[in-house]
Amino acid sequence: MIQRGADAQIKQGYNAPEVALPSATGDTVRLSSLKGKVVLLDFWASWCGPCRVSNKGLAKLYPKFKDKGFEILGVSLDEDHADWQKAVKKDKISWLQVIDDGGWESVTVNKWRISAIPTSYLINKEGVLIAMDLEGKELEKALRQLLGE
Repeated sequence: MIQRGADAQIKQGYNAPEVALPSATGDTVRLSSLKGKVVLLDFWASWCGPCRVSNKGLAKLYPKFKDKGFEILGVSLDEDHADWQKAVKKDKISWLQVIDDGGWESVTVNKWRISAIPTSYLINKEGVLIAMDLEGKELEKALRQLLGE
């Protein structure tokens, strides 16, 4: 995990702050537009080795749940759009992707108080944060419960 300053992060039980950022096509994607779905908000960057490993796990998990009310919104902290796009292609990312190209100084990083990547938040259908940094079997178990499987 790549870390920076130790600010207190957003906590479980709180409503998820809005994220409104551009996709690769330039369209603005809003976290609030996904209300009604279970969402994994995933902060990452192309230059982050642990993030790239995490992408591989998500690439296997996403197809299992995407048609059952699950979405991933990846938020890249890359400052270079080309690096971001290369990583999306190489990692075979098929879920929603946006970029906040201000890196560690970006508005989104500050609003969400991100101090390390990868960092992910699991958000329920009502837009409430219910877990942080779940991976693998833990994430799959939580998704099964939230999606009523």
